[in-house]
Amino acid sequence: MTTINPSAKIARIETRVSKEQKELIERAATFSGRTVSEFVLAHIEVAAKKIIEEHEKLHLDQAQSRILVEALLSPKKPNKKLKTAMDEYRKRVESR
Repeated sequence: MTTINPSAKIARIETRVSKEQKELIERAATFSGRTVSEFVLAHIEVAAKKIIEEHEKLHLDQAQSRILVEALLSPKKPNKKLKTAMDEYRKRVESR
């Protein structure tokens, strides 16, 4: 029976680099005791996570923070337009 490892590395990423870039990356990989693939993957993954985190964070100044907290602690009652939208959404979701 063959089992598939969900974390198995089957996807590929390819990129073209200059000769100088390739040599630089190979040299850095050697200094770090990694293969080029391990070196590139480790550093790209760190950069990708950092960029995603920066874009998913909510940056608010003091006034914006106060407005958000007030809205969360004392939400306004839904108006007719919002109630209609909620009813429409429920009908669509329940009909699936």
